[in-house]
Amino acid sequence: MKKTAISLLALIVLASCVSKKKYVALEQQNGEITSQLQKTQVEKEDLEAKFAKIESRVNDYNSKINNLTNEVGVLTEENQTKFDAVGNKAVISEKAKIGMRETLSKVSPDVMKYYTTVEDSMNLALSLNLKRFVDTTDLDESDDISISIDQTVVMISISDKMLFNSGSYRINKKADKILQKLADVINSEPSLDVMIEGHTDSRSISTSKVADNWDLSVLRATSVVRKLQKDFGVAPEKLIASGRSSYQPITENDTKEGRSRNRRTRIVILPNIDKFFALMASN
Repeated sequence: MKKTAISLLALIVLASCVSKKKYVALEQQNGEITSQLQKTQVEKEDLEAKFAKIESRVNDYNSKINNLTNEVGVLTEENQTKFDAVGNKAVISEKAKIGMRETLSKVSPDVMKYYTTVEDSMNLALSLNLKRFVDTTDLDESDDISISIDQTVVMISISDKMLFNSGSYRINKKADKILQKLADVINSEPSLDVMIEGHTDSRSISTSKVADNWDLSVLRATSVVRKLQKDFGVAPEKLIASGRSSYQPITENDTKEGRSRNRRTRIVILPNIDKFFALMASN
């Protein structure tokens, strides 16, 4: 009996010793894990700090790149809008030059060979763009319209037979098409000023309503101005009416054809060249 009790006690003591060893081992293992966790946490914080520094540098570089990109854009825009003198015609920016080159690239080499100077080329480019914008192809007598550039203005010359009856200052119905197109151009750009000039041939006129060629030329100009204002909504403050009588002929008055060419109404448009090309490009 005693032996049995001793044996049982020994087993209990032995089991207790084994459990204690396991506990110590587990505790030691837990300490190692805790230490490793702390080390890992420190390394994690160190990596996060390094990443934050790298991220800050990347953001700084991106900011510098964006600033440089913006500066390049500003410089490019400044370069494109920088004005250069073109002979005694006008000043023109790089943007306008690009628009001019694009227009002239579509012109036949056989035609371009006659335009040897920058001034001539600008004249041609603006004329072609304005002709395209006005689009006279649907007019019965489009040959009676000419467009040119003189100094810094665009001039549209319209034969009197497209606008008036002979010796009259009353506008006829077939003038509506071309005047509507001109009104569209004028109304599209707020900065435009427009002068309407009446021109006659050298033959004198005197009626109960028209005193002389001065009178006829002015009355024709004011008739066009009133038509543009009342029928086509052109702001009157943009319009100027003037008469030139017979004193600015474009050819001799000694033939019927010459007198016909001299009887004309000239619309003088004073555009900003850059805005003019922007207007043409948007259509």
